[in-house]
Amino acid sequence: MDSALLQTVINLAVGSALGYVSGMLGIGGGLLAIPLLVLGYGMDQQVAQGTALVLMTPNMVIGFWRYRQRNPITLGMAASLGIGSVSASYFASIAAAQVSTVFLRTLVALFMIGLAGNLMWRSLRHVSLDTARPPASLWLLPLVGCLGGICSGFFTIGGGVMVVPILTGFFNFAQTAAQGLALAMLVPGSLVALLTYAHFNLVNWLVGIPLALGSMLTVSHGVVLAHRLPERRLRAIFALMLFISAIAMLFR
Repeated sequence: MDSALLQTVINLAVGSALGYVSGMLGIGGGLLAIPLLVLGYGMDQQVAQGTALVLMTPNMVIGFWRYRQRNPITLGMAASLGIGSVSASYFASIAAAQVSTVFLRTLVALFMIGLAGNLMWRSLRHVSLDTARPPASLWLLPLVGCLGGICSGFFTIGGGVMVVPILTGFFNFAQTAAQGLALAMLVPGSLVALLTYAHFNLVNWLVGIPLALGSMLTVSHGVVLAHRLPERRLRAIFALMLFISAIAMLFR
């Protein structure tokens, strides 16, 4: 088999695995894709982040649609989050494209360790994760979107992971509804970030497109699994993977 064709097949398979996990955990996939692209593909940090956006954007669209089919999520809620996300992610992605690779990789790794600790703490709480009261203070959703947009634009990761605990803890959304809303929030911001990274020639399309195609085939199946498996266990496993990836990036 031709080496280019073999690499494409590998990228499709990797994308399929990332799509399944991202659908199951309610994330865009950047948390897993970026360390893989840096450590496994040897990409610079900025190029890895830009390439991961090619994978993440369709994942988020499909994932949101599937979560919306199973949860009471309105397009108005998604739009409120998206408005704040777009404006914030644009400026954050420009800033990320200007800093040094070593500095950005270190910052991302430390950020990932913080997220891992947050997820592990939440997974160990002895509080029902499935019980939710009616959501409140929805007029604050654009501010939550700004926070997610900053994380997504600068780090290309973490926006959804940061926003989900806010939606569950302060807005009283159920966990799966919060994951669906977080995906919706990240769609417009990630598209803006992708265009910005592409403008600075920080996207490897030959790798990103096969990854995206592979992920689109499996993300829906991951969403189905998310509604069947215990959330605490999934969060704990994900936090561990996140921590290991961050440590590997720090000592690369």
